[in-house]
Amino acid sequence: MIDEDHSDSVDPGKAAAVPQRVLAGSRTPVQWAAGVVAATFLFLGIFGLVPGLTTDYALLKMAGPRSGAELFGVFDVSVLHNVVHLLFGAAGLTLGNTGKGARLFLAVGAGVALALGLYGFLVPQDSTANVLPTDAAGTWLHVGLAAVMAVLALCWRVPEKSTRAGEPLRRKEELPSSR
Repeated sequence: MIDEDHSDSVDPGKAAAVPQRVLAGSRTPVQWAAGVVAATFLFLGIFGLVPGLTTDYALLKMAGPRSGAELFGVFDVSVLHNVVHLLFGAAGLTLGNTGKGARLFLAVGAGVALALGLYGFLVPQDSTANVLPTDAAGTWLHVGLAAVMAVLALCWRVPEKSTRAGEPLRRKEELPSSR
């Protein structure tokens, strides 16, 4: 019988660190949060263009009030609304490549979502000014989204690029050993 145990060929210290690096990479928590939010916007933008996920799809309008089509049968959507979600998601994935960009995406996105929530409260649903379109469910969703994005933007500090003026930040493995 052949012995299948290869535990002596793998350094246990390195074996434990590899999965963590593969899963976490060099991304910060705020970058992961921005990535999840951005991916959610991309999915919503796509879902809003899929018959079945969008009820009354035949009533989907390019823009304007009361499109008639509703994402998941709850949120009024239009082609413009879905395109905005797709562009916002793409911007989030791009900005999420850096810690500062991720925080910027979440903070600015929170401001935009809050503005859309206020817009939904102030602009009558049947008004021609309601170009996205918004409804009560979408208005409250934007307000809630603004709160979540603001909390995510404020939760994590973005690491500084250097430890002292002009000195680059070094990884733990690169620091001199104290032994």
